Amino acid sequence: MNLITPLFHDDFADFPLKRALAQVVKKREQGAKVVGAYCSYAPVELVWAMGGVPAVLCAFSNAPIAKAEETLPANLCPLIKSSFGFIELKTCPFFELTDAVVGETTCDGKKKMFELIEKHRPLYVMDLPQCPTNEGAVEYWKHSIAGFKKFLEKSFDTTITGDAIELSIAESNRKNSLVEEIFAFGAHRPSVITWQEMYEVATYAMVSGGGETVAKLEEIVAMLTFRLENGGYTAKESAKRVLITGCPVGGDVLKVLKLVDEEGATIVGLDSCTGLKPFAGRIEEGSGDPLQAIAKRYLEIPCACMTPNTGRMENLRRQVALLKPDLVIDLVLQSCHTYNVEAVKVESLVRNDLATNYLKVVTDFSAQDLGQLKTRIGAALEMS
Repeated sequence: MNLITPLFHDDFADFPLKRALAQVVKKREQGAKVVGAYCSYAPVELVWAMGGVPAVLCAFSNAPIAKAEETLPANLCPLIKSSFGFIELKTCPFFELTDAVVGETTCDGKKKMFELIEKHRPLYVMDLPQCPTNEGAVEYWKHSIAGFKKFLEKSFDTTITGDAIELSIAESNRKNSLVEEIFAFGAHRPSVITWQEMYEVATYAMVSGGGETVAKLEEIVAMLTFRLENGGYTAKESAKRVLITGCPVGGDVLKVLKLVDEEGATIVGLDSCTGLKPFAGRIEEGSGDPLQAIAKRYLEIPCACMTPNTGRMENLRRQVALLKPDLVIDLVLQSCHTYNVEAVKVESLVRNDLATNYLKVVTDFSAQDLGQLKTRIGAALEMS
């Protein structure tokens, strides 16, 4: 009996983004409008509430960066350059399917890049307050969310009702709860879930909603429970355990995670915007003011653009306590100054307060540092 049945019964096991693309194409063919997004701060509940579908836009390949550098500075974050290059080359299938795009002011480079792409699609940029505990921050963010709602209504000649938003919130909460339950299987020793499967679940859930998605995620919980109860382990009990934190991961930057695999270790958690982060936390239901509820929950997302970013430190405490990693790898993209500076606090927390080994990795989407990364990761694992 095969105790490790694939979580998704389709042809996309090695290409989870193609599964997400197929879902977007299916929804579009059914008449849904497609709204492209780059960041987990985009309130997708409003997109679902109008009957649309969110699409996570391409941003993790080295291939389009040369094209982007014809316009953008070479020392800009690779994620921004990759995003822009994809659009200029028209090689991001998600972007080509979009009817509109939502951006957000999480970093200076990204918000200036948005000015260069607004000629391609209707664009709404949400002004994110980055001192979330300051008086008026939630109200200001609610105002920006209300502006996004008006943008969708005007762009697509529709009305997004409060009841529709409440239903979308309830469905989103149920989905997020299941994703969190799935990621929690990383706590078991030996492991019963791989990082590739976590990544698959995250990419699936980002563009999926409704009862069909909930049913699929419930099926995955049942499959992982079966593995756990029947010894369907995905790693040796002796394998070193790694928690990945920091910048979003995907595409070419998955090289870091693959190197961990090559060293015989197992990744037990993805604490990033392309992992658990967008699905942790819940939106208050039945509050009578769904936009206020959405604003409050989204401001709790612990991105390094926030100051103070105490939420990330609290989340890391919980993740380390749950997953018991031997090593925390803080993955920072070159020129991402917020995560790079915040790494000082993360290292202090992980080493001093949580008594766990720590490795900071600064990289881009190229393969030129593979040898150096392999050496550093191998050494850090040996010391853990």
